[in-house]
Parts: sequence; structure tokens; C-alpha cells
Amino acid sequence: MSGSKLRLLWTALAGTIAAVLLISGCGSSAPEAQKPAEPVAEVSFEPGADAGDVNPTAPVKATVEKGKFDSVQLTNDDGKAVEGQLAPDGKSWQASVALGYGKTYTWSGQATGQDGKQVPVEGKFTTLQPKATVRATVNPTDDAEVGIAMPISVKFDKPVQDKAAVQKALNVQTSVPVEGAWAWLSDQQVDWRPKDYWPAHTHVSVSAKLYGVSYGDGDYGMADLTSEFNIGRAQIVKGAVGTHQLVVERDGKQVASYAASYGEEYDPGRNTPNGTYIIMEKNPVEIMDNPRYGYHDVRKTWAARFSNHGEFIHENQENAAALGKVNNSHGCINLSAADAKSYYDTALIGDPVEITGSASSMPPQFDVYDWLLSWDQWTAKSAV
Repeated sequence: MSGSKLRLLWTALAGTIAAVLLISGCGSSAPEAQKPAEPVAEVSFEPGADAGDVNPTAPVKATVEKGKFDSVQLTNDDGKAVEGQLAPDGKSWQASVALGYGKTYTWSGQATGQDGKQVPVEGKFTTLQPKATVRATVNPTDDAEVGIAMPISVKFDKPVQDKAAVQKALNVQTSVPVEGAWAWLSDQQVDWRPKDYWPAHTHVSVSAKLYGVSYGDGDYGMADLTSEFNIGRAQIVKGAVGTHQLVVERDGKQVASYAASYGEEYDPGRNTPNGTYIIMEKNPVEIMDNPRYGYHDVRKTWAARFSNHGEFIHENQENAAALGKVNNSHGCINLSAADAKSYYDTALIGDPVEITGSASSMPPQFDVYDWLLSWDQWTAKSAV
């Protein structure tokens, strides 16, 4: 082969190699690998993640869309699991108990989506911290049997500012229809009484859902309250001062009339005042004092208190000559020892005591004064 032909061959071969190198080195690159798809399962919370000042009675729930929970748990500051229920379809979990005040709660677990991929269950929230938690009590207590004038009383350790919020948390259920209403007798006491006396043998259920309720000024309810009690037979004590008799009616019939001495009629400080009261307490022996009238540590038996002003129905055998004839007590209703015992044995806390014909009336200020108010006066004391 001649030199010129050899040079042409090498030139052609070099061009071919250059073309190949140009194609392989300068052409478009290979396609990049595709990113994996995001999991489709979506977990959400109520309250939302990182929420603060959550009311401990608020609904607490975790929900998963496009998947199901494999496991889900809510724990408190101490790592203790909160009681709750997973829905049968596995798509939601809800707490079944109220939470605590001033706590941090943490979600954990995992869910699997419809695409088979897992996602974590994670997040935190905190509950509100009250300035103070306020204790309340309810009366009557469970299983009590009380008279037909007995009010329901809820009392608080501190004054309540948001009375409407508290009152809305109170509920009364009765075995027969009974019209009644709540009334605030002070900043620390709200009572419920029927418009008229309770029907005999009514069963009463009281519910006070006070935990988590704001009382105002940073105060919250300490705990819920409940009570179930019964109204007894319908017994009414009637004291017509001028008759010198104390009459007892039971279920609409007179069952007793006792010779009595009421308070001195011409001394307002010694009157047995007009009004409707209730039997508040019973004591087989009561020690009585009245410095104004100069007596101390006087022992009387079979004493049934019907006013915190100082009035009782009790034995005063020493005043036997006046019983049924003269009103000369210091405001109490005196009976003979036998009659006082007979009455005492029939009395229930909450029985009404109706005093009429006196020279004076009791102002509505001495606990318990629920029945000294008219129905219009009573309902005007409601906060809602």
C-alpha cells in the first residue's frame, strides 16, 4: 500500500473514533433514578400537635386517613398510658378518661397506609394549669332519706365568679316530674329546690360536672360530684303560735297534736318567727346558750333544729305548766319529754316546719332560708 493511501486510511479511522468519542462523551446523560413515593397514610390529632392550655375534659383523638393504626398510645408525664379505645376499623383512637391539669401528653405508635408503607404516630400537647382548683360538696349525700322540703345544696371552698358556667354543669333528674330551679344564695353556695314540696318517695339523682369548668380568675373545678337520694313520706309540722299546739301531718292526715309553748309574744327577741323552715339536724341532747338572756350550758333532750337563728323543737319538762297554755320560751318550741321523744322519732332532716301567727317574721339570711323566699324571688337568683 502506498504511503498516501495509508495516510488516508488513518485519517478516516481517526475521524470515526472521534465521532464515537463525541457521541459517547458529549451526548445527553442517562435518566436519573425516580424518588420513592411519599407514604399515603396521614395521621392527625385533636387537639393539634404542640397545642397548649388544652382543657383536660376536651375530646382527645388520633385519626388516620388512607390507612389504619398498627398501634397508638398516649402517655402522661410519668409514662403512664391514658385509657382509650381504638375504633373497630382501626382508623381512630379516642381517650375514654379526662386528662390531668398542667400535664404534657405524648403520642406514640405507627400506622400502615393503603400503599403498605408505615408512618410514625408522634406529637405532644399540654393541658392548662389552673391558678387554683376549687373543691365543692353536695348535700344530700348518697342513699340519704330526707323530707319533702329538703333543698339540694352545692357549696364551694372559694367564691365563684362565673356562676353561669358552673350552673350549666349542674343537673337534677327525678323519678317523677318535679318543677324546680337553682338559686345562688351566696358566692359560695347554689341550691336547687322544687317550686312546691317534693312528691313523697321521689328518687333524685344529682350530677355536677365541675371538673374542667372555669370558675373565673383562673380557678377551675377540682372534681365532678354525684349524689342519689330519696324523698321520704310527706310529713309537715305546723306551728300556729296562738293555738299553743304543734300539729304533725303525715301523707295529708293529722297524726299528732302536741301541747306546746312558743316564743314570748311580746318580746321580738324571743318570738318564734313566721316562716317555712326545715329540720336541719337532730340531737338526742343539745347544750343551749343565750348570753343575751343569761343562760349557759342548758341541757335539753330530743332537739330538732329548724333554724340557724337558734330555734329548735325540744323537750322542756321544766316548763310543763306553760305547755298548751302560754308562750314563754326564748324562741324554741317547748314540748313535754314524752311528746318531744314521740315527735323526734318521726322527724326526717328536710321535713318542713311552718310557723304562722307570730308577731314577727324571719328575714331570709340565716342558713337554711330556701323556703323563706317566694318562687319569683327564688328564680331571680338563677345565673342562667
